[in-house]
Amino acid sequence: MLVKWIRCSVSDRRGFEQGQRKWAGLLGEPGFMGQGGGWSRVRPEVAHVVAFWENRVFYDSFMARGHDALAAQQSGTYKDLQVKLFEYRFDVKTGFEPRFTDADVLRVAHSRVHEDRVEHFALMQQRVWNPAMAGSPGMLRGVFGEAPGHEFLVLSMWQSSAERGKYRPGSVDRLSQRAGTEEDVAALAGDVVRLEPSWTV
Repeated sequence: MLVKWIRCSVSDRRGFEQGQRKWAGLLGEPGFMGQGGGWSRVRPEVAHVVAFWENRVFYDSFMARGHDALAAQQSGTYKDLQVKLFEYRFDVKTGFEPRFTDADVLRVAHSRVHEDRVEHFALMQQRVWNPAMAGSPGMLRGVFGEAPGHEFLVLSMWQSSAERGKYRPGSVDRLSQRAGTEEDVAALAGDVVRLEPSWTV
């Protein structure tokens, strides 16, 4: 599975949201599995969108054919567009499905990892972080993906921001120490996204 993560700063919110609804045109595209997104809770002008494709071949075919016509609907409504593709490595909680209808919040964590620590980082995600997140109230499912250049994306879907708050204080510091995160990670960026139901495809 291929995971596409898009982040941008929106200058015309109304126009952007109208354009975002046009991505319903993805339905029926060969290999398309689902898409959703919303607004950053920390920086209200920042939008995040994540999409899931069966594989790179289907994705490249869509990019060559139908992408530009859909993207044109949002032209001029945003700036600082960043797009990254990640190959699926494993679930954060068993039984990942690329659907958004039961989730309120999406947590995005993007890491650049030291080359000699890549396998340790992935192992600690499986042994330390995944069980802690899977056991947290309100955590629905998640996915761990990898991109060239020792980059990793952890996406997790939550039922509500209140439930996600129970996972945060104190526990993250303890988990980081157990996992040796500081030794593994060269750069880390994260965000909490309030999902917009009308963006779900």
